[in-house]
Amino acid sequence: MDSAAGAGEEDVRPDDLPDGLVVADRRGLISCFNAEAGRLTGAVPTRMLGLPIQDALPLEHTDGRRWWRLADPYDGPATRSGEPEHHLLLPGGREVLVTTRYLRTAPGGPLHRLVLSLRDAGARHRDERSDAELIATVAHELRSPLTSVKGFTATMLDKWERFTDDQKRLMLQTVDSDADRVTRLITELLDVSRIDSGRLEIRRLPVQLAEAARRHVETLVNGGHPAERFTVRAADDLPGLWADPDKIDQVLGNLLENAVRHGAGTITIELHRVPPSDHHQEGTAVTVSDEGPGIPEEAMHRVFTRFWRGSDRSGTGLGLYIVKGIVEAHGGTVTVGRGDRGGARFRFTLPAGTPAFMV
Repeated sequence: MDSAAGAGEEDVRPDDLPDGLVVADRRGLISCFNAEAGRLTGAVPTRMLGLPIQDALPLEHTDGRRWWRLADPYDGPATRSGEPEHHLLLPGGREVLVTTRYLRTAPGGPLHRLVLSLRDAGARHRDERSDAELIATVAHELRSPLTSVKGFTATMLDKWERFTDDQKRLMLQTVDSDADRVTRLITELLDVSRIDSGRLEIRRLPVQLAEAARRHVETLVNGGHPAERFTVRAADDLPGLWADPDKIDQVLGNLLENAVRHGAGTITIELHRVPPSDHHQEGTAVTVSDEGPGIPEEAMHRVFTRFWRGSDRSGTGLGLYIVKGIVEAHGGTVTVGRGDRGGARFRFTLPAGTPAFMV
């Protein structure tokens, strides 16, 4: 079955299609069975031609009912134009998503051609499992701070007069900290949603990366981490950078928090200029490395995926996924490897440029 093509264009063949395609004529005999349909069913496409479609594809609902008997495309109502996507089973239990079109010679006329589109249900199941895991992770991460907030506020409301000012201040500080934790989680979820849908907005302003890195280190030191644990090395020839300051702060904050939480020894932040080449424009590279145990080689390809949380399984596992999404939304790249002293080393590169150039 060939598709018409415009002048000077090659025909699109059924085997070029990403979905399985099966076509039967008015007698129910298969006239087209493309390569993807063969892969999904395990059948040899050429051997399917001329066979009754109901015998070649004995599709069943997940509850065991025969799909052909229920759909009845050839003898059913002539007003139908097709069947919506159904989750069906092939012989052997393989799950496929099937969409059907009924092509008729005239409205209400006899079926002239039956067209089935087959897709692997595995990708749908993976998306569903990912969504279920996201819901479970969010519920788990929200439960702890909300339980704490509820407990402290209920206690203070019930026994306010019994507490000293110092005790009240400590409980309110705990509530404030837990509220910040919930806010961060909600921000992460919104970022994941925007990254997945391609709607992550970047508002470009001049950004001084070296100053931003030093500011994050100062915040960590003020939070109780020893100053001697951090080293910032910034080259003098860093190009101008137009980026979203808040998003870049997220990237730096996530990478430094990971290094503090999972790494050990000195945490080094290095910034240097990336000269232009045939493959990329001028930019700035930022490396965050530590001296801890590092990331196992077999896990490095997974660190920027959803829910990767390393060996201790702490946090939501969304931070590095968001880092990758933000860097790539700026036109940059991010990689992970092993540092010179054995720890984890994260490196992201952002292209330089003016607002006019970056549009």
